[in-house]
Amino acid sequence: MQDRLAQRLSDGIERLNLSIPDDDQQRLLALIELLKRWSKAYNLTAVRDPDRMVPYHLLDSLAVAPYLRGERILDVGTGAGFPGLPLAIIQPDRQFVLLDSNGKKIRFVRQAVMELGLHNVEAVQARIETYESGQKFATILARAFASLPDILRLTGPLLDRPGVLLALKSRQAGDELNTLDKRPESARLHRLDVPFLDGERTLIEIESN
Repeated sequence: MQDRLAQRLSDGIERLNLSIPDDDQQRLLALIELLKRWSKAYNLTAVRDPDRMVPYHLLDSLAVAPYLRGERILDVGTGAGFPGLPLAIIQPDRQFVLLDSNGKKIRFVRQAVMELGLHNVEAVQARIETYESGQKFATILARAFASLPDILRLTGPLLDRPGVLLALKSRQAGDELNTLDKRPESARLHRLDVPFLDGERTLIEIESN
C-alpha cells in the first residue's frame, strides 16, 4: 500500500506543478500513517481511507503553497493539522501557528510535530476569539472553519498589513463573497484543481494593505 500511496502523492505533486524533495514526500506519507493510527481511537477526520487522505488532506493542503506570503503563518481551525502541517513540512523557512479549540486534535498535532521533527510549528489550543499572539501574521489560513464574514471578523485583528487571508472553500465561494456588506476590493477567487479530489475547490484571497 505504501508504494501505491507514494506514487499517488508523487503524481499529485507533479500535477500541482510543485517540486518537493523525496525526504519531504516521505514525511508527508508518515503524517498520513500517523493520522490513520490515531483515527482508530479518536475521531480526528471523517476520511479514514489512506487513498482518500492523500488528495483530501495532503494535496488539498499543498495546493495553497504558491499563495503563502511572509514568514509567519496562522492556520485557524486547523483540526488535525490541515493545511498547516503539510505546508510546514515543505516550507521549513516559515513559522506556522496551528490553532484549534479541540484538545484531542491539538494533541495529535503536537505528536505529529514531535515525530516528524518539525521545528517551525507551534500548536495552540484556544478559540480564535481569545487567542493573543503578541505578533501579527503575514498569512492567515482558514479551511472548513467558518463562514467568510465570520472569518474576516475573527482574524482581522491578527492579520498584518500588508498581509493576506486565504480561505479554502467549495465552488460556492462567490456566493459567500456576496454575503459581505462590502466586498473587499482586493478579493480574488482562484479555482484549485486538486488532483484525485472530487468536487471543485476555490481559494478566496483577500489582501490587507
